[in-house]
Amino acid sequence: MPSPKISICIPTYQGETYLQEALDSILAQDFQDIEVIISDDASSDATLDIAERFKAVAAFPVHIHKHTPQGIGANWNHSVSLAKGEYIKFLFQDDVLLPYCLKKMSTSLDAHPELGMVSSKRTFIIEGDSETEELKRWLSLYSDLQSQFKGVHKPFLRLDKSIFSMESFFSSPLNKVGEPSVYMFRRSVFYEIGPFREDLKQILDYEFCYRLLKKKDIAILPDTLVAFRIHAAQATNVNRQVDIPDYRIYERLLYDEYRDLLHPSLRTKLVKKYHPFYILKDKVSLKLRLSMKKFFP
Repeated sequence: MPSPKISICIPTYQGETYLQEALDSILAQDFQDIEVIISDDASSDATLDIAERFKAVAAFPVHIHKHTPQGIGANWNHSVSLAKGEYIKFLFQDDVLLPYCLKKMSTSLDAHPELGMVSSKRTFIIEGDSETEELKRWLSLYSDLQSQFKGVHKPFLRLDKSIFSMESFFSSPLNKVGEPSVYMFRRSVFYEIGPFREDLKQILDYEFCYRLLKKKDIAILPDTLVAFRIHAAQATNVNRQVDIPDYRIYERLLYDEYRDLLHPSLRTKLVKKYHPFYILKDKVSLKLRLSMKKFFP
């Protein structure tokens, strides 16, 4: 049996509320050379029942796998490891693909072998009382993740590793590409650069994109191809309520992995913070100040 062109990877957990709508959006695609990989993190609701009903009616292969919960990154990686397609398209259980998403993204990857990933603009589905003043502020900042890239970009905005040298690289939004539901990438890239980091909870998606950019370009299509759902129970909102260490290690990550590519001002800042010489210098300075206090309290 030949491999499909696209593997749609759906990591699930307690997804019964919106999963059917996500799956229906796959059936509505105008491109069907696909397989669907559902990797479930021990859901106790109707998630697996919905997945089985979908499998029964789909005209393409649907593979449903149970996964032992080890964090969101582990489930993402598990779903990709089971895929056979040339291209990987994530679809999270809350989100929706617009009907022409798969065809437009795969066509761009076909036509441009130098691309490792293609992303797009997205629209939003806002549920219930999620539409707060905080959300309005969030939308004003993050509804267009590429607003800092001025000018007309045809046939798409091309991102390459030069973005690390931009002064605005370290400014919000830190994610310049989009959420995983918004992008498609070559399966070969996953094995070339390595999987999503399972020790991260909030920034693992664009950390993966940054690693990819060191090897291949990313295209941002001008089309709106995905609807991203916002609701109180989604992982991003839940993570806001707890202490997530990702942002505390983000600067160190840039220093360790991207230092030579960064804008000089940011590189200088990080060198002074993390280079062993400056760390030792600060320790000596602190020790000297403490010892002086003994004589000049």
